[in-house]
Amino acid sequence: MLFAIIKWIHVLAAITAVGANLTYAVWIARASREPAALPFVLRTIRAIDNRVANPCYGVLLLTGLAMVLLIPLPLTTAWLLAAILLYVLAAVLGIVAYTPVIKEQIRLLESAGLDAPGYAEAARKGRWLGILVTLDVVVIVFLMVVKPAL
Repeated sequence: MLFAIIKWIHVLAAITAVGANLTYAVWIARASREPAALPFVLRTIRAIDNRVANPCYGVLLLTGLAMVLLIPLPLTTAWLLAAILLYVLAAVLGIVAYTPVIKEQIRLLESAGLDAPGYAEAARKGRWLGILVTLDVVVIVFLMVVKPAL
C-alpha cells in the first residue's frame, strides 16, 4: 500500500509539473498578440514555475527515489539512469539558463517594452530553452512509462 501511495503522489506531481510547463508556450503565444499583457504573463509563468512546477519536480525526485528503494531497483538500470541524467540536465538548464533568460525578458519588457534592445534575442533564447527542457522532460516521461531496454 505504501508503494501505491508514493506512486500516486509521483504521478500526480508529474502531471502537475509537466502539464504546467506545457502551457507556457500557449501563454506566451497569446500574450505576444497583446504586448501589454506580456510582462504579466512572463511574471505568471515564473510564479507557476517557482510555486508549482519546480516544487513538483522536487517531489518527483523524492518519490522516485523512494519507489526505487522500496522495489528495490538498481539506479544503474539503463532506462532509470538515463531518466536521472536527463532530470539533472533539465534542472541545470532550468536553473542556469531558463530562469535568468525569463528574468531578463521581464526586466527588458518592464523597462522599455518589446522594442527594448536585446528583448528579441532574450525571447528567442527563452523559446529555444523552453523547447529543449520540454523535450527533455517528455523523454523522461517516455522512459518512466515505457521502461525500454536500452
